[in-house]
Amino acid sequence: MKVSNQVSSSRSKSRKAHFTAPSSVRRVIMSAPLSKELREKYNVRALPIRRDDVVQVVRGSHKGREGKVTSVYRLKFAVQIEKLTKEKASGAGIPLNLAASNLVITELKLDNDRKAILKRKGGVDAE
Repeated sequence: MKVSNQVSSSRSKSRKAHFTAPSSVRRVIMSAPLSKELREKYNVRALPIRRDDVVQVVRGSHKGREGKVTSVYRLKFAVQIEKLTKEKASGAGIPLNLAASNLVITELKLDNDRKAILKRKGGVDAE
């Protein structure tokens, strides 16, 4: 059932909007839920993922692994974590690309911008 007259319910238009989205929109698309402790602390359910956040993998073959985010590759909708690498035939390790939806943020990197976002979304001051 169509809810809003401003947005199309066409599958092809939705896919086109997703895959041709600008970086500013991809940031919001690449949001990840917060852990239960952080959710209670800040009264916020999810935040856009960023470098230096500590995340835990909750879906896929690497479920349960935890590490710091080394890069957020918006062009590929991918997140790379420091200890998750794949061995090439030459022995070199390359970082694995993970979807942000398969991660849970367990520790936030707080700076003034992030604190402002938390205050705006949850109304709770971030220490």
